[in-house]
Amino acid sequence: MSTEVLDIPAHYQTFLAFDFGLKRTGVAVGTRILRTATPQQTIRAEGQARVLRALERVREWQPEALVVGVPFHPDGASHDNTARARRFARQLRGASGLQVYEVDERYSTTEALSRGAADADAGAACVILEQFLRSLK
Repeated sequence: MSTEVLDIPAHYQTFLAFDFGLKRTGVAVGTRILRTATPQQTIRAEGQARVLRALERVREWQPEALVVGVPFHPDGASHDNTARARRFARQLRGASGLQVYEVDERYSTTEALSRGAADADAGAACVILEQFLRSLK
C-alpha cells in the first residue's frame, strides 16, 4: 500500500470505487471529507455487461471521479488481471467522461475479510477507496 500523496483537484469530493473481478466487481462510495467508504451491492456480470452495470452506478451516485483497484503479484509484477482491470478503467473513463484513478489493490480482499466484511468484493472496494482517500492532500 502506497503512502504517496496525490494532488487531486479539491472540487473532487465524492468517489466511486471498483474492485475489478472477472465475475464479481465490488463497489464502494466515499467522500473526501470523511475519508471513509461504504460498500455497495457487488456487480455480478462479465464483459461489457460489467461495464454497463458500473456505469449505472456512476449515474446513480454521480461521483466527481472513479477509482479502480488494479491487481499485481506480491512482488509488484503484472499479470493477466492487471491488464483486464486497466482495460476496465479505460472503458469507464471513455464511457463516463470522468477521471479514473488506479490504485494498487494487493491484499485488499484479505484486509476486507480481516475486517469482517460480509461481501469480500464490496469490502475490498472499500479498502481500495479508503487507501485512495488517505493519499489525498
